[in-house]
Amino acid sequence: MTEKPESKNFAIIGVAGYIAERHLRAIRDTGNNLVAALDPHDSVGILDSYFPKSDFFVEFERFDRHIDKLHRQGTRVDYVSICSPNYLHDSHIRFALRQGADAICEKPMVLNPWNVDALQLFEEETGRRINNILQLRLHPSIIKLKQEVDTAPEDKKFDIDLTYITSRGNWYYISWKGDVQKSGGIVTNIGIHFFDMLGWIFGKVVENKVHLLDENKAAGYLELERARIRWLLSIDYRDIPEKIRESGQRTYRSVLINNKEVEFSSGFTDLHTQSYRKILEGKGFGIDEVRKAIEIVYQIRNSAPAGLKGEYHPLLKK
Repeated sequence: MTEKPESKNFAIIGVAGYIAERHLRAIRDTGNNLVAALDPHDSVGILDSYFPKSDFFVEFERFDRHIDKLHRQGTRVDYVSICSPNYLHDSHIRFALRQGADAICEKPMVLNPWNVDALQLFEEETGRRINNILQLRLHPSIIKLKQEVDTAPEDKKFDIDLTYITSRGNWYYISWKGDVQKSGGIVTNIGIHFFDMLGWIFGKVVENKVHLLDENKAAGYLELERARIRWLLSIDYRDIPEKIRESGQRTYRSVLINNKEVEFSSGFTDLHTQSYRKILEGKGFGIDEVRKAIEIVYQIRNSAPAGLKGEYHPLLKK
């Protein structure tokens, strides 16, 4: 008879945020415990559906003291899940490692490439591990695509048009997400998933050119070892194709590879839980896995747009 693995203790930072429920579900569905939660906002009734006995704090200082008290009383926090605003990830990861816990962090792990280097040293100093949620790498359609690319002739280069339009209302610009210093802008905030996925499948960066860079949309050309990519990201509802708008949808996602659509609009429901299972097995995505995407979006964020020159996204013509 196989012994049931001992459950682990989790704490979560940013429990009132949109993405936090996926982490709560993943902690529960992998048979583990949530002992403490933190968020400056107290709209956290969602905890009743998952861990009603979890202690909750709105002040970091009290949360910090509580985690330390648990440790001294013999209740170790094994993992800290981080769902806080992007610019706070670095600090919250350090907190987790200082407490003797491993970190599980939402994307982007950090905003700047040098933050990756600093955290890598901190990881080595503490002996703890930083895990990043890169759920697209676990999506069946993306895994299949990677297998196809890996088995294609080495000199074959793929032509890709990536379009991701996810409408946001006026609230977005008032929130931390609309502040480029806090979120990294839309390229980091909504595009990091895709740049990670593309870099994972198609290799090293050859060229990274920006055609358009505004607060609500960005577009450019990214050439990787195995791909030529024209990309466009937008939170502007008006950019959604008319037929899609007429159907009532506020999001449009398309990845065309050699004029063939890659379908991955479904299959996202349990990818966080799958990510947690791999992390608990010691097979999570670590620091080295995130570096390329962070370098790509940092370069885009700090580039001067070239305008409509060269290989630009077809929607820019409109």
